[in-house]
Amino acid sequence: MKDELLGKLDRESRPAATWIEPAHEPVLRAEPIGFLRSGKRSKFSLPHQPVGDADERNVVELLPGRQFEQALLDLQGFDRIWLVWWFHRHGNWKPQVLPPRGRKQKRGVFATRSPHRPNPIGITPVRLVRVEKRRLVVGEVDLVDGTPILDIKPYVPALDAFPESKAGWVDELERAQDDAPRFQVSVSALAEAQAAFLEDGWALDVLDRAARRLAVDPSPHRTRRIRRHGSEFLIACGAWRVFFTVAGRLVEVLRMAPGYPHAYLVDPKLTRIADRHAQIAFSARWPDPPTARRRKGRSAKSPPGSSADPARATTSSMGSAARASAGRTPRPSTEKPR
Repeated sequence: MKDELLGKLDRESRPAATWIEPAHEPVLRAEPIGFLRSGKRSKFSLPHQPVGDADERNVVELLPGRQFEQALLDLQGFDRIWLVWWFHRHGNWKPQVLPPRGRKQKRGVFATRSPHRPNPIGITPVRLVRVEKRRLVVGEVDLVDGTPILDIKPYVPALDAFPESKAGWVDELERAQDDAPRFQVSVSALAEAQAAFLEDGWALDVLDRAARRLAVDPSPHRTRRIRRHGSEFLIACGAWRVFFTVAGRLVEVLRMAPGYPHAYLVDPKLTRIADRHAQIAFSARWPDPPTARRRKGRSAKSPPGSSADPARATTSSMGSAARASAGRTPRPSTEKPR
């Protein structure tokens, strides 16, 4: 009785315009106004919190028949805009999440940029290059191809930027990383040859991205997608796997491999495999037994786009001449690549 009375007094003390009975909460409806076209299908290929300085072009295509051409009037002239968008690949939320940076410590989801949110809405400031009718040509983005766009707002530096603000645990993490010694990453001749094959033939920058991550922290981490693989370790890099060992502060990258077994790659029913043709060509150049390693309890027939992890072990020997690359130390070898 006392609780009911207190609840009644609490409701009566609230302004009528802001108090909604739980049984009559409104159902909110949001529809995409357009979609992002970036050509990037893997999260690994995206920059982390881009600042928009990279020389790349992406397109926001707005839907026809909605008078969006008029809605875009006067937007030209702003250097940057906010994209409000939907995490369309994530259907569940978690009250605590494991951020990819730092030690293994869960954080409240509202204190992170995690996609696992009650309402999976994201915001990204991007550089506006030009407006073309219903198309916005923008710079660097951290969104995969096909991301639904919910809204567009102008970026106003005087209102949207607070560079002196504290950032809680992120400030502590960045201070710790600045003080911590980085790992030295060396790369075998085989891995260098494989990286060159992907970069020159398919414009895929896999090894450099993996090396930058491993130089910060190569320890096993679920969100960073690093795990043990027998006596070695592997990091999942989108559709690719990079195998390495760790000795003290030295990380040695041994080889690379496709993330999907050959049977998946040639199955015409599976249409959502990223870098499919590159993986097929890679497998033809460096063939290996399809010894897929799966997580416990996962089906061998899990389709692409599911949570299956068909990482393949490779047994290639070390390659020969190494190609120098920024941030990586090639490992000398006298053997010839296959």
